[in-house]
Amino acid sequence: MEVIIAVLVIVIAVFAVTTLVRSVRIVPQQRMDVVERLGKYKRTLSPGLNLLVPFIDAVRTKVDMREQVVSFPPQPVITSDNLVVSIDTVLYFKVVDPVRATYEINNFLQAIEQLTVTTLRNVIGSLDLERALTSREEINRHLSGVLDETTGRWGIKVTRVEIKAIEPPPSIRDSMEKQMRAERDRRAAILNAEGHKQAQILTAEGEKQAAVLRADGDRQARILQAEGQAKAIRTVFDAIHTANPSQKVLAYQYLQALPQIANGSANKVWIVPTELTKALEGLGGALGGLANMAGDAPSEAVDSGAVEREAAAAAEAAAAEARRVDAEVRAAEADVSGKPDAAPALPASGRASIPPAAALGSADYHGVNQAEKS
Repeated sequence: MEVIIAVLVIVIAVFAVTTLVRSVRIVPQQRMDVVERLGKYKRTLSPGLNLLVPFIDAVRTKVDMREQVVSFPPQPVITSDNLVVSIDTVLYFKVVDPVRATYEINNFLQAIEQLTVTTLRNVIGSLDLERALTSREEINRHLSGVLDETTGRWGIKVTRVEIKAIEPPPSIRDSMEKQMRAERDRRAAILNAEGHKQAQILTAEGEKQAAVLRADGDRQARILQAEGQAKAIRTVFDAIHTANPSQKVLAYQYLQALPQIANGSANKVWIVPTELTKALEGLGGALGGLANMAGDAPSEAVDSGAVEREAAAAAEAAAAEARRVDAEVRAAEADVSGKPDAAPALPASGRASIPPAAALGSADYHGVNQAEKS
């Protein structure tokens, strides 16, 4: 009897514990439990501590409310140009209504996979291979819109659809690689040719500018050199005319330059101007000492007074000739204007003859001016 009582007590205790366990339900965060009472939907348990009627209420499904990621296996899809490509997709979704996700469809994950495959085939079937490879964003938007519209009835929200990979057949990949390699080689050749062309253009422009600058520099140098030579010649000419050197000094300067003229090894002939012989006649007195050294007889002294008288006579003749020319010019002007001039022209018999010394250049312009001033 005692054994029966003990067994009965144990059974009652086990039943009480089982009843207590079945009546208390703890639901974690981000999970919703769908409860049925006698096979009919009763309520949805929220996260936390929940009490159930034991042996009457039962949890049908435990729905995870977090966003889930599902990667579908590669699916063969035919493009509009009859090429079979393999496409991998990744789906992001979350359950927004656990009751409809439980009762509206049997297996929503399988349904989403099949809907994704069919929609993907419809979208890729209207595109060729090249456009399918370059239109991933458009395909993703189209898939997301279709899936979201369909799964909304199931209490599921599709947040994002991504195409992970599009794999064409191996032969097509080889052809595409060859095409891309040829295109890159063509672009490289074009860029190389353009660079070479630009380099040649820049080089030609640089050479042109350098030639222009060199020519301009040469021109400026020649101009400056010519200006310097002109200024030097003008300075020397003014200095010579201001100093009024005699023929003796010029002959002496020529004798000083003779060693430099004969310094070259190819100089075989000396050119002696005729004026030098006349100028050397005036050097007889200055070089008289050399005649003694050579054994010649000394020359007579030069009469400086005779030389000065000859110069004065030449100056007087030049002045008279100048006055005659001036009188003829005035007479010609008077004939042209019709007015007589006060200064008549000199007769031809009154013209003074120019001495030979003046004709040979013994008296210059400065000598005429000095004679007029005297």
